[in-house]
This record gives sequence, C-alpha cells and structure tokens, in this order.
Amino acid sequence: MNRLLSRLALAVGLAAPVLLAHADDQVKRGEYLARAADCMACHTAPGGAPFAGGLPIVSPFGTIYGTNITPSKEHGIGLYNDDEFFAALTEGKRRDGANLYPAMPYTSYHLMPREDSDAIHAYLKTVEPIERAAPVTRLSFPFNVRLGLMGWNMLYGKDVKLAPTDGKSEAFKRGEYMVEVLGHCGECHTPRGLPGAMQQDKRLTGGLLNGYLAPSLLATDLAARGWNQQDLSTFLKHGMSAQGTMFNEMFPVFHNSTQGLSDPDLAAMATYLLGDPAPVAKVLTEVPLEQMSPSAQRGRQDYLNVCAGCHAPNGEGKPHIAVAMRGNTTLRLDDPRNLLRVIEDGIGEQKFAGFERMQPMPGFADKLSHEQLTDLLNYLRQGWGGQAAELAVSDVQKLQADAPPTEHKAH
Repeated sequence: MNRLLSRLALAVGLAAPVLLAHADDQVKRGEYLARAADCMACHTAPGGAPFAGGLPIVSPFGTIYGTNITPSKEHGIGLYNDDEFFAALTEGKRRDGANLYPAMPYTSYHLMPREDSDAIHAYLKTVEPIERAAPVTRLSFPFNVRLGLMGWNMLYGKDVKLAPTDGKSEAFKRGEYMVEVLGHCGECHTPRGLPGAMQQDKRLTGGLLNGYLAPSLLATDLAARGWNQQDLSTFLKHGMSAQGTMFNEMFPVFHNSTQGLSDPDLAAMATYLLGDPAPVAKVLTEVPLEQMSPSAQRGRQDYLNVCAGCHAPNGEGKPHIAVAMRGNTTLRLDDPRNLLRVIEDGIGEQKFAGFERMQPMPGFADKLSHEQLTDLLNYLRQGWGGQAAELAVSDVQKLQADAPPTEHKAH
C-alpha cells in the first residue's frame, strides 16, 4: 500500500508541472482570443477598469450598458462555470437563464468552438475582479421583455453562417473565422431590418451606426476605395495607412483589438476580405479645379480657410498632425455622411502605436453655413474622392436631419 501511494504521489508530482504549463498556455491563448473578439471595447467604460462594464451602447431600442465580465462573484461572472460561459457567449443565455440582448454579438459567436470559449473564460478568471455593478439596462416596453427574445433568437440568432471554403487557402479560412466570428465585423458592417436583425442578403455591404456609416467591406468596394491587402493589414495593425486613420467606432476596435493581433492573422483578415486573388485597387488622379462643378470651385476657398492649415494647401497632409486628403478613403465613399459628420463633429486626439499621434480636429458645425458646407463637401469629394456627383444644399440638410439627437462624437 505504501509503495502504491508513493507511486501515485510521484505520478501526481510529475504531472503537476505539465498541467500548470497547459493552464498557462490556455490563459495566454484566451487573452489573445479575447483581444481578437474585442471584448474590452464593449465591456469597458471610458476611463473605467478593464472589463468592468458600464459602456453605454446606443441602439434603436434604447441604451444598453456593457456588463461587468470580471471575476467578481457579485457583480461579474465569477460564478459562471465553463458551460454557462459558453451558453452566454454563443447562445445569449445568462447564468440565471435570462436572454441577453443581441448587442452582445452571440449571433456571430455562435460559430465559436468550445475550446476557444473555454480559453477566453480561463483568461477572464485571471483579470482583477471589480466589485462594482454596471448600470442596469432599462428599455421601454416591449423591448424590456427579455422573454420575447426567445422568438427573436429562433428566427435570427444563428443567421450568421460561414461560406464554403473548398479550394481556398489556409490564410483565407483563418481570415474568415477572424472576421466573421471572432471579430464579428458583420455586426456593424451589415444593414439591419426592423426587428434589429442583420440582413444577411446584404452582408458586409455597410450599416449605419450612431449617424455614421460602417462602410461596405465587400472586396470590390474596398478595391474601389483604393485598398489592397498590404494597406489593409497595415491599417488594422497601426490604425493608419495611405487611406487615412481609424476614427469613430473603429478607433477603440484598433486600440483594444487589432493592434494586438499577429501579423499572420491580420494578413489573413485582409486576404479574406479582399479575396485571393484580390481585385486591383483603383488609383485616382487629382481633378483640376477648372474641371470641377461651380460649387466645388467655390469650396476650394472654404478648404483653404478652415482645412489647409492642417491638411496642407494641396491635400498632402502633415505627419503626426493631420491625414492626407489624397487617396483618403472617407472622401471616396459614395455616401457623404461620414465626411459631413467628421467636418461637423471633429475628431479627438488619436494615440496610435508607438509614439504616433494625430492632433485633435475641431468641429465646424457652427462655423460653416449650409452653402459653405455643401461647397466644401463637393470640393473634397470631386477633387480627391473621385466623386463626380454634385451634392445640393438640400442633400446636406437631409443628412444633418438624420443625425441622431445625441452627444455622440468621433473618437
């Protein structure tokens, strides 16, 4: 008996380091997966502790608050076991059986394998528990009846499906998982219908979010805006490229997620989005002022008055201060709303990788008349955006009226 106990103790002693190493590997892997899944962006309030919740998420049905997902047993997910965590992540089910609102992207995460969920959970158990309750989401009737989400989930909860990848490269397959599942890019870049569900027949063709357009991520549309695989990978890694910088809702995605991903994964995401092989990126030539419309010609002076000090007289931009107008992806969008919002709202100071910074851009909503704003938009879009269409003052006023009545500003 003593010999048997000794052998058992020896076996346990030899296995312990292996088990600990496996646990450490799982936690490290979970940390990376949590970053790829962008958990921090929705579960961290501005200036708040990581994963402690409290971020207000504006939806057409009311404001939903990101929950505390630290290991706090009272306010967080400290009592969740792996099964319960997997159900929350992939089915939108809380530990008490209540339905989560689909602001939690379980509609994309439902394709996540169990081992990835377990790894994320293992990592979240290691973060500092924050003993603070996040604000309670209180929606108006009937959206406050969580039981009604049962029917919604039956209809739409598992609408996201991966396309067949037969004959595709390993990079393409990895990119599909990173984009469609972990990164849940379609949740913002796909239009939604009346019940708030993604319109899968228009997947990744663009969606509206707090008055801004999350633009189309289709390969042909990306190429039409000048994107190639290298530039797209660079944009995800550094938050900036020849096409401009990340701003608005994409800036926290860069800050909390994409800048920490591996180069192979970023390249895989670009490969999936642009295709393999990718369509040729469209190169624009600058349009001479005399070939622009009268409105755009008038807008040249408005540009010199309010924009050229930072973006330079000929649109080349200034390093560490302001992006170039030449080749800028926002100017190349058919829909002018993002350009309009940026001019009116401004952009806060942006801190990118290393020591790279972009100074804050002021908003000009109270400095430009409707006519001046329209002329400026036409000048920017025709001169550097490849847009031949002429915006009328009424077009701009309609977009201004469509802006949400909130204090939401670009990051």
